[in-house]
Parts: sequence; C-alpha cells; structure tokens
Amino acid sequence: MAEVIRMPKMSDTMEEGVIANWNVKVGDKVDSGDILAEIETDKATMDMESYEEGTILYIGVGKGEAVPINAIMAVIGEEGEDFQSLLDNDASGDDSAKEEPKEEVEAKTPEKPSTKTEVETDEIDTSNIEATIIRMPKMSDTMDEGVIHAWLKKVGDKIEAGDMLAEVETDKATMELEAYEEGTLLYIGVKDGASVPVDGIIAVVGTKGADFETLLKADEQKRAPKAEKPKEETPKQEKAADKPKEQKPAKGAAPQVVAPAANSNGRVIASPLAKRLAEEKGIDIQAVSGSGPSGRIVKTDIDNFIPAAAPQAATPVASNVTVTAPVGEESFTEMKVSQMRKAISRGFNPELPAPEFFITMEINMDKAISARKTMNEMSPVKISFNDMIIKASAVALSKHPMVNSSWRGDHIRQNQHVHIGMAVAVEEGLLMPVIRFANTLQLSQLAATTKDLGGKAKNKQLQPKDWEGNTFTVSNLGMFGVDQFTSIINNRNNESCILAVGGIKETVAVKDGNFYATNIMKVTLTCDHRVVDGATGAAFLVTLRELLEEPYKLLV
Repeated sequence: MAEVIRMPKMSDTMEEGVIANWNVKVGDKVDSGDILAEIETDKATMDMESYEEGTILYIGVGKGEAVPINAIMAVIGEEGEDFQSLLDNDASGDDSAKEEPKEEVEAKTPEKPSTKTEVETDEIDTSNIEATIIRMPKMSDTMDEGVIHAWLKKVGDKIEAGDMLAEVETDKATMELEAYEEGTLLYIGVKDGASVPVDGIIAVVGTKGADFETLLKADEQKRAPKAEKPKEETPKQEKAADKPKEQKPAKGAAPQVVAPAANSNGRVIASPLAKRLAEEKGIDIQAVSGSGPSGRIVKTDIDNFIPAAAPQAATPVASNVTVTAPVGEESFTEMKVSQMRKAISRGFNPELPAPEFFITMEINMDKAISARKTMNEMSPVKISFNDMIIKASAVALSKHPMVNSSWRGDHIRQNQHVHIGMAVAVEEGLLMPVIRFANTLQLSQLAATTKDLGGKAKNKQLQPKDWEGNTFTVSNLGMFGVDQFTSIINNRNNESCILAVGGIKETVAVKDGNFYATNIMKVTLTCDHRVVDGATGAAFLVTLRELLEEPYKLLV
C-alpha cells in the first residue's frame, strides 16, 4: 500500500526544511535504510532515511524548495500503484476528518474525556521557561551511546550559536558538539568520562535564572506516559498523528557535530553542508555573508557566492605537501538481478551475512620495490607500498566495475566512482577512512591523502564524511609481518569485495632450472558471491598483479 513521506520536524525551532538534494528519483526502488534526500534545516543539514521499501511513485518538491513541517514530499509504494487519492485527501483537509472520530469517542464514552483532562491538568507547564534541553546526538549509524571526553564550557558560561560545548567520543571518532542555541549554560547532567545513550539529556541552555529543574521534570513526565497513550486513545489516531515525526525521522542529529577545530571569538557560523561545499569549491567561508538565522551561512549562500579569486581548497599535512579536495562526481547504474544471480542468492541462508568466497594470488614485487625507490626521490611526500596497492586497486576497479558494485536485494548497484576504504588499526579497534575518487589521484596526491586520513583516524579526528561511502576496501597487515590472511566484508558499507594484503617476503624462485631471489606478496580477495563470480574476481586480481608488476602503468 502506498505511503506518503512528509517533512519531519528535525529540531524544536524548525518550521520548514529545504531540499538540499534528492538522492532518488521517480521510479527508483528503495530499501528500508536508504537515504532519500538531504534536508537543510535552520540548524543543520541531515539525511532523511526511508523506513519503507518500495518504488518512488511521486516527488512533489524540487531541489532547493522549502517544505513546511508535515507537508507531503513524496509517495512510496508498489510500482504502478495509484497514489492520487492520497494527495487528494491531504489537499481536502485531512485534519478535520481526524477530529470527527475524536468527538464521537468522547460522546460515546463520557468518562474518558474527564480522565484525559485530569492528565492534562497534571502536566507541568513549561511555556514560560526560556531554556532548551541538549541531548546526545546520534553521530554514526552504529552509535548507541557517546562518552563525554571533556566539557569545553562550564555552568554559568555564556553560549553563542556555533560555540563548542563538549568533546564527545563515539565508537568511531572524537568530535566536538556544537551549540545551536544562545544563552547561559544552566545545567550539565553528565561528568567527564561518563557515557550517555543517544537522545539522553546532557545539558540545558537558556536565559540566566530560568527554571531548568522544572523543564527536566516536565521532560521526564512527558516521556514516561508515552507508552500508555495508545491504550487510552484510539490507536489509529495516534498512529496517524505520530507517523511523520517519529516513524520517519532523519538520522538522529549527526549533522550537529563538527570535527575538532580551533574555537575563537571570530568563529564563522555555518551549516555542515555549507562548510563542505565551501571546502569543495575552494571558497573562503569567512568571505561569505549568511542569510540564515543569526547570520548563519547555509547552502544557498555558497551556491550564490561569486568570489573574486577562489583559492584551491587544501589542508596542509606536511611542510611541502597539501591534500586537495577530491575531483569527480558520484554516479552509478542499477541492474536487475538476473535469474542466475537470484538462483545463487537463494542457495544461501538470507539471515546469514553475505555468502563469501576467497581468491589468493601471489604478486612479484621486485619492480614495485625499484619503482618506489625512484619515485620517492622525486615525490614531495613519501609513497608507501600501501599507496601503490590502493592506486593499483582503484585503476583495476575502473576496468572491472562488477567488483566495484554492491548487492541491493532486488537489484545490483554498479558504481562508476571509486571510493576506497583504508583499514587503519587504532587502540580500540579498526577504522575505515575513505579515499574518494582514488582512481583520479596521482600517487603523490594519494599518498598525502592516506597519511592525512590515517593521522586523523589515530587521533580520533575523522568526520562522518571521512568514513562513509566506500565502494571497496583494502586491509593491509604486511607491516605487522603477516604473510597472508582473509578479511570479512562489512555489509553496512554496501560493497561486494575487500582485499587483504600480506607482507612482501623475500623468497627463492626457480626459472629455467635456476634458483634466484625474488620478492613475493600475497593478496586475498573476499567476494560477495551474489554479485561477483570466481572468474570476475580472478580477472580483477590479474589486472592488479599486472599493474604492480609493471608499476609504470600506474603513472599513465
């Protein structure tokens, strides 16, 4: 049955949202968890996640348009399904229809309204309390709680929009929590080092002297009876009223955090999307005038900005090396699952992880060792063997797009862009920063990028955009003396293959009856059998071996 998708309320002050970008179009099939659109609010830019499976039947607003809270944005359902009646009912005024059953229920059961009135009378009035509760945002898909690494403000401090309140440690990185409210920090509910579940209260900001204790009591009261309301009121009415706000929320509040940065009195206030676009376009964000609340810079300000001379966006990682913004456009094609691929998929338990198989190949690294030595005499940054392997993998993926694909249930997504995840070991586990458009980078640029991301990973300074979107992963344990191993595909990454790389080992080989010393490296490709067959995976490894055994091909 078709379902309407409405604009959710993503913050307490939000009255409308702007469609920063649609990630789907009419006719696309979507799964639960797919990102439908990027929504820019008065406070941040967030991803809107689909909680339904089906086909996009209708999109009612275009990119850049503002949409009021609860207004229809799109319709999802079965392909070819008639959805016009949903739009007609909404336009004719569905709210009045919702009130009629309420009156009937009250007329038939006179005792229930009096019970409801008593509940309302007992509710704590917070309308005159000028303060806002700050909760623990969800900063990644896998995050269940965050640890307050350090408070950067104390009770009584004056807070301005854009100030950093605290350092929050997640399962992937340490980030700073940005304030979107102005006022005085009235209350801190968690100490340094304490963990807080997602959506848990961590602080209150408001006018000096505001009764925050009553606000906290009201919040506790409001949350406690929610589970009982469906029993007292008509379930259908409750469901219809809550659906746009609670069943289809955007992804937590991840966009409300930014990577650690120097804080100063002259700090520019800008939405995360505006910051990212400014960086990508090489725009000095301090030169942009903001049109959002309190002068906040938003996406449209960046789109309309015409700089006199826009510098190249760059982040220094060494005295003579810079990391340039990646150049390229993400794109993909979607293919229907063939009967053969369906048969392969049916042969495995759908409740288990992806059906994996492994292919191991030896690569002669003699010429790669010599080429690396020569390149490092000229390169402004030291090129590692891992950099060469990532570059060779990126080039090979361009020639074997099925290895750069992912299983999507009823279709396979084949990516034209190459984003390679690089496994980095940290004390608490493993992080996967992503080298974007790796196939377009020169080796020296790629080396600078891997060193920059690797350093951020070890220092817990990665931003969400730094670990999202990989289409392939390289995991290298050669530096630990490991000869050979196999890696597991991370299903959340929507990729079909991961490459495990062992160390380069000097060994003895035989040619024409003569023994000689040579350097061998073993690699193992783990493949999702629903997408990649043995021959496809083997062909990819043959290309990879050719590029590393003749490394001049990486330079052309």
